[in-house]
Amino acid sequence: MGLFYSDSEDGKRRPLLAFLLLTLAVGALGSVATEPSIPTWYAGLIKPGFNPPNWLFAPVWTALYVVMAVAAWRVWRLAGLKSPEIAAFGLQLAFNCAWSFVFFHFHLIGPAAVELAVLLALILATLILFWRRDRLAGLLLLPYLAWTGFALALNLAIWRLNG
Repeated sequence: MGLFYSDSEDGKRRPLLAFLLLTLAVGALGSVATEPSIPTWYAGLIKPGFNPPNWLFAPVWTALYVVMAVAAWRVWRLAGLKSPEIAAFGLQLAFNCAWSFVFFHFHLIGPAAVELAVLLALILATLILFWRRDRLAGLLLLPYLAWTGFALALNLAIWRLNG
């Protein structure tokens, strides 16, 4: 079975497109909260030396959302929409989006770190559930787990520097 799909009929590919649209829509919604604060509030924060340049975040998150969608689609094909795996995926996706609002829209740096810690636990739980159904799907979530761990370290450092 291929990474993306093995069926040649367009109708069989639509669920993958739906997962891609869902995850990218979550990213777009998060950017609604994020974008206005980048040149204003966020620009005024003291950031640690390991803070990446602003331009890096959008392509990294876009790539992660695509990979997350592929992983969820692979698991959906095996477990169905009403499975614990897809429920966990949806829950972590909601927390993923919520962080942008907590941090960038409401400027709550400390609570955003707590929210990220919960998100990290939810991603790990989702990864484990995915791994049990489809090892590749679990592996596909590893970069997301790592990047979110990095985001938590960055969030904590910004909190410390600006608290």
